[in-house]
Amino acid sequence: MSRLRMTAAVSALLLAASPLAFAQSSVTSRESAAVTNPTGTQIQPNQVRASKILGSTVYDVHNRDIGSVKDLILDKDGRVAATVIDVGTFLGMGGKYVAVPLDAIKTDNNRLTLDMTKEQLQQAQDYHLVDRDTGAGSTTSPVTGGHLGTDSGTSH
Repeated sequence: MSRLRMTAAVSALLLAASPLAFAQSSVTSRESAAVTNPTGTQIQPNQVRASKILGSTVYDVHNRDIGSVKDLILDKDGRVAATVIDVGTFLGMGGKYVAVPLDAIKTDNNRLTLDMTKEQLQQAQDYHLVDRDTGAGSTTSPVTGGHLGTDSGTSH
């Protein structure tokens, strides 16, 4: 094969392969964008801001105030593991915190409702926002990188 034909063949091969290389790089670019912004450019209809939940009053199905959202507990993967409700005082006694799954709380006309009564929440197990053994959840010391989800060797 002559040198001219060989050069023409290689050039044709490179030209034919270039759209594939371009397509691959644009897929990689789209995948990269999905990782940095997995939900798009604005809040979706099935999403809610944490700032709108925190401090909000929670009502029972009969529209009675049963408490307020004190905090959202995130697991090490960033998912909401529990919604902590401040049940408040009951018959003059001190209040308590109770954890419920986020999906147990429904939104209705910008109100949070829970299919439980205040009395049922009062009977539920207390939820402690600070682990006495590890200090997890404490607000007195700032969180530093690399410590979330580490095993201290103790069982709870």
